[in-house]
Amino acid sequence: MSKLKVLVVGCGNMGASHARAYHAMDEFELVGLVSRGPESRERVSAELGGVATFGDFDTAFAETQPDCVSINTYPDTHAALAKKSMEAGAHVFIEKPLAETVEESQEIVDLAIAKDRKLVIGYILRVHPAWQKFIEVAQTLGKPLVMRMNLNQQSRGAEWGTHKALMNSMSPIVDCGVHYVDVMCQMTRAKPLRVSAIAARLSDEIDAKMFNYGQLQVAFDDGSVGWYEAGWGPMMSEVAYFVKDVVGPKGCVSIVDKGGEERDSESSDIDSHTATNSLLVHRADRDANDEFVHPDETIDTTDEPDHDALCRREQEVFARAILENVDLTDHMNDAVNSLRIVLAADEAARTGRTVDL
Repeated sequence: MSKLKVLVVGCGNMGASHARAYHAMDEFELVGLVSRGPESRERVSAELGGVATFGDFDTAFAETQPDCVSINTYPDTHAALAKKSMEAGAHVFIEKPLAETVEESQEIVDLAIAKDRKLVIGYILRVHPAWQKFIEVAQTLGKPLVMRMNLNQQSRGAEWGTHKALMNSMSPIVDCGVHYVDVMCQMTRAKPLRVSAIAARLSDEIDAKMFNYGQLQVAFDDGSVGWYEAGWGPMMSEVAYFVKDVVGPKGCVSIVDKGGEERDSESSDIDSHTATNSLLVHRADRDANDEFVHPDETIDTTDEPDHDALCRREQEVFARAILENVDLTDHMNDAVNSLRIVLAADEAARTGRTVDL
């Protein structure tokens, strides 16, 4: 079987991790690396033994003629690159969020269907076994659910530079929020009804119309509610920066360090964004004396895959979708839906009004 030729566009943290996955997998042949600046692409090329590098997507595509394009650039370039790739006949893996608007996202999905190309969006938590277990346990807690999640990042140096570049196109509650709103939708399997949000601009280093802190609240038609909080920058607190907690009538489940203590990793560490360490499960069942029947349970997840291993799992999904013609309709629709919710939250934060979905 001939290998799938893949061109990687964007060589930052995500692009580098995906490039390593393609390089290691039998299904793919990594034929090129594209980035605006030479430093990142040359570094990744050297690490992988010398892969062709390019500063321009059109030139790279013409010279390598890839079967697949992996898009790991800033969100404001996603739509154009995805459309151009599929129009030229390539399958597409694209990092979240799919695009800057719901309309653009739907256009990309529609094009994938029209061109019969596979489109996989990088929802990394969907391939994470511990997060899958987190969702599974949450679904045993009854309805409604109360879902509390955040990921604040105290960034500096290059990390703050990346965050400022991301905020040229979207706020933290959009860029990161799609992951966690998607998790909420999986936990409830319910229809989101409305969303509200608050936001604050905590730095004069970003555009006056942008904010680097926000919190959204979403209500579902089964009575479930959830909030998500995200803040970026050197001013952010390292206290309680990682909260993943779900409560239902029958109990609760939380991502914690062993023993229920708060996590002690740095908020800017990319591995900390997906790491769980352990799940703490509490059951609300009581006896005739109103005492709890079940002791709290700790589910050890310390053997979970690291960031690079998770990226490889995503590319295994991508390869299987192409080679086995997997139907990705639900996957694509879910990506559009989660983006629709967080963009509505962004609107709510800017207008001060609840947005009906």
